Amino acid sequence: MIARSKGVAERASELNPEALQADGFDAALVGYTVGMRTVLVYDADQCIDVLTDSGMTEEEAVEWMEYNTLGAYVGPHGPLFVRFG
Repeated sequence: MIARSKGVAERASELNPEALQADGFDAALVGYTVGMRTVLVYDADQCIDVLTDSGMTEEEAVEWMEYNTLGAYVGPHGPLFVRFG
């Protein structure tokens, strides 16, 4: 998955060199937006899986994501986080 995510990040960077990556969440990178601005898109549930795989409980991972990632505005080139289904 990391090889695929690297290709996605590289393509997005070609379209928007200012697009920001979410550190540590390469495995959760699912694509990038197209249109007026290009930013990277991550699967929020896969981000939580990354955190639980690193030793957090699910509750800790959800709280960490909500506070440190979903609740943080890093500018117009910051990544988006989505949930599927």
